[in-house]
Amino acid sequence: MDLSTVTEVVREPADPPGAQWRDGDAFLAGGTWLFSDQQPHLRRLIDLMPLGWDTLTPSDSGLEIGAMCTIRDLYAFPAPADWTAAALFTTSCEAFLASFKVWNTATVGGNICMSLPAGPMITMTVALEATYTLRSPDGSERVVDAADFVIGNNANILTPGEVLRKIDIPAGALRKRHTHRRFTLTKLGRSTIFIIATQTQDDDDLLLTITAGTTRPVRLAFDSLPDADGLADRIGDLPDELWFDDPNGSPDHRRHLALYYAEEIRAELASGVPA
Repeated sequence: MDLSTVTEVVREPADPPGAQWRDGDAFLAGGTWLFSDQQPHLRRLIDLMPLGWDTLTPSDSGLEIGAMCTIRDLYAFPAPADWTAAALFTTSCEAFLASFKVWNTATVGGNICMSLPAGPMITMTVALEATYTLRSPDGSERVVDAADFVIGNNANILTPGEVLRKIDIPAGALRKRHTHRRFTLTKLGRSTIFIIATQTQDDDDLLLTITAGTTRPVRLAFDSLPDADGLADRIGDLPDELWFDDPNGSPDHRRHLALYYAEEIRAELASGVPA
């Protein structure tokens, strides 16, 4: 879609790009959402692609993902053999309501910063205990837990001119056992709920991440695998207003799915079947 109110595109941004920020600006990453709808409040775009923040850098400490890394490149990443939970990269990329053509352009950071309940890069990074590095207009940086970044439907903690620079996933999380559940109303539809569970190898802890069904990510941590009632109680204690309501599912439906799938996951992990 043409953005008829935009009169300028900054093709050679400063670093930090927020140094150029003014009212009516938007950062341009892949643009797959930005150009999909009218944006009458916008006057200028700041293109982040020339900054080259698109690398995938593995190390002994984990994986650094540049915010401009495309979904296609993450999907194709050849992870080390002992990073068993890296299979969630594939799972999460395939959870996009998007064609392969969108994958070629859409970015990991863009999906996170859209901060929609069904953002699969949010699900993946929260479940894998990632941190985000945010760069401010003055060049200073802050590091935040992925679980604390999204605060509501299409809402996050970014301040004006601040940008997501990179995502870091720790190696310890990438070596965990994992399983997931996802429900959609149609085979290739938007997620009604997306749940990922991870567990330390040779341990019985549980990290359960619930997204898409909630307005922000929910991550429930257990030192040991809970019984069915204990798990249900933790989910039941989530506030009513946290459950998302849209044409893909009512809050009651999503709460029901969370309880149902969480118990399936608990039983599966108890059996020792997951990766």
